[in-house]
Amino acid sequence: MAILKSYGACLRDTTFQFPHPSPADNYKSRRNVKWRSPQAAVMPNFHLPMRSLEVKNRTSAEDIKALRLITAIKTPYLPDGRFDLEAYDDLVNMQIENGAEGVIVGGTTGEGQLMSWDEHIMLIGHTVNCFGGSVKVIGNTGSNSTREAIHATEQGFAVGMHAALHINPYYGKTSLEGLVSHFDSVLPMGPTIIYNVPSRTGQDIPPRVINTLAQSRNLAGIKECVGNDRIEQYTGNGIVVWSGNDDQCHEARWRHGATGVISVTSNLVPGLMRELMFGGKNPSLNAKLLPLIEWLFQEPNPIGLNTALAQLGVVRPVFRLPYVPLPLAKRVEFVNLVKEIGRENFVGESDVKVLDDEDFILVGRY
Repeated sequence: MAILKSYGACLRDTTFQFPHPSPADNYKSRRNVKWRSPQAAVMPNFHLPMRSLEVKNRTSAEDIKALRLITAIKTPYLPDGRFDLEAYDDLVNMQIENGAEGVIVGGTTGEGQLMSWDEHIMLIGHTVNCFGGSVKVIGNTGSNSTREAIHATEQGFAVGMHAALHINPYYGKTSLEGLVSHFDSVLPMGPTIIYNVPSRTGQDIPPRVINTLAQSRNLAGIKECVGNDRIEQYTGNGIVVWSGNDDQCHEARWRHGATGVISVTSNLVPGLMRELMFGGKNPSLNAKLLPLIEWLFQEPNPIGLNTALAQLGVVRPVFRLPYVPLPLAKRVEFVNLVKEIGRENFVGESDVKVLDDEDFILVGRY
């Protein structure tokens, strides 16, 4: 209440300053008067958070730092474009059964960019309610709008997510000082992973920004997509990093000090990706997986993953536009990749199929 009273006093004490020429001023002197804008009312930097101070069931940043395999989980759809929660639950269960320790909900792979915030928070809450005791739920509540990021993160923690994933403001890029202020606005709310992917945002988050943010006890670590040299730069300073590049994650984990990987490929072969992160150096397994990883990323993610999961029969072949399936020739390649790696290593139990163009449903309004 005292804060609100001080805010009211601030508004009352604010004066609006206009130039006040005397009646005796002639036209020439009035013409030379420099106009000054009214003095803006300054709002004190207070915030009335939705977050609770109850911490008994909260996850600490240290708990998040220990995770080795985090899957950026796919969001499946019904033919009308709504979430297919039954298929989603099956996908998450398969991750848990095969050793994934965390899931990113509503990330790029999960098509958070195509969700309303209501859908987004609902899916985070659903995941926590159904699986929060078996896997860490990391909600992608980042935005290029600080206001939206604050609001979504408050809601995400309110529905029980264990940590937040935050990207730097994209398209409407800001300064390095603005990056620090943006992340500082959300870090106090709970464990946070910062996501650096310049190929999507158009702006790198440089080490000096991360080193500043690392002073917060809530910074769990960085999902880094710049490369392994950058990862080693952080790990050498004691900052936890997950590789954001599946094709580099083996080297990142065993040569450059990365804690693990936040993976797309683990949607398809979670058991093999767990082995890659937990089983020590395994160049032969890494080489075995590289053709699949290259296939997945020949078009922007999640196009390849959506196509693959549909061909494995674990999700309906429904795409929210603007994503469309890979062409027929690439779908044939995937069937051959599954046979080479072994169908038993992939999620689901149905035989892998080459789907025809007419099998896919593209939804523009949902």
